[in-house]
Amino acid sequence: MAKSKVNVPAIGQIVSDLKSGKLLPVYFFFGEDSYSLEAVVALIEEAVKPQIESDFDREIFYGEDKNLLDILNVASAFPFGSGKKLIILKEFEKIKDKKPLAPYAASPPEFTILVVIQAGTISNLEAEPYRSLLKNNFLFEAKELKGENLVSWLVNHVKAMGKLISVDNARMLIDIAGENREMLEAQLEKIFIYLGDDKEITLESIKSLSTSMKEYSIFDLQNAIGEKDKARSLEIAFNMLDKGAEMTFIIHMLTKYFTGLSRINELIEKKIPEQAAARIVGTHPYYYRNYIQARKRFTDSSLINAAKALLKADLAVKTTTADSKTIISILISEILM
Repeated sequence: MAKSKVNVPAIGQIVSDLKSGKLLPVYFFFGEDSYSLEAVVALIEEAVKPQIESDFDREIFYGEDKNLLDILNVASAFPFGSGKKLIILKEFEKIKDKKPLAPYAASPPEFTILVVIQAGTISNLEAEPYRSLLKNNFLFEAKELKGENLVSWLVNHVKAMGKLISVDNARMLIDIAGENREMLEAQLEKIFIYLGDDKEITLESIKSLSTSMKEYSIFDLQNAIGEKDKARSLEIAFNMLDKGAEMTFIIHMLTKYFTGLSRINELIEKKIPEQAAARIVGTHPYYYRNYIQARKRFTDSSLINAAKALLKADLAVKTTTADSKTIISILISEILM
């Protein structure tokens, strides 16, 4: 009989507790979303700060620095002041013997807030100390936001900063900047400076910022390829790589682009409204008409050829040492042959 899947609470569940002043004696965070991990640890530090009366009652350790038992002994010692002490242990994944955390989690001292962070996933939640941590409600997972959850976060984050962004423009910004929330925040900072007193992040403001910084977006590359302009496609692709774009991201977005192109004729035949059709193919409504024009230039056999070229490029990235510019040059040449 197969084991039932273990449900681990999401890291976001503790935010409301922290804001209301509720603190746990142990927090164990793990997951792929470094943004959430850093943000929640910062919230805990802020919540505990008024109760820390001595600088000696706040310490940060790293997994490779000390034996876990030594760190737990520090956590079990009384504070120098009369309040709380905060112990933060990062890189728990680097600790060899992790089991001593289990008995600590079973009976933690009330005067210490122990925050433990493990990057990545946990392969076996039944193993100790994870089993004891989960049993005592101290274990939380930081999953990366994807899809509409990420779009919703971006819209709300912009609103919290005193600005506005539509759902469609949020999707476009994510397509341009990627799904990493730290990168999205960095792009938002630039956009806020560019906007000045204007309240709304519009399509034009996003495009104008890229132009003013002499940066191209994935949409510029898609349009150039859609127009079958090889020279401009290579110029834009090289610019994106020079600015830090990952080859895997470019391949992913071009695959999404050609998948969208393959559906254009069907959507036109069914007379789907452009706003809805844009969402179906995965683009911003502003760019949908470019898709229609590009589809006229790419036959069915051309789309199949593009799919093969993208698969070949993806394999080259994962299995060869060829540099990104060589791979993108071959890819664009094969798509537009």
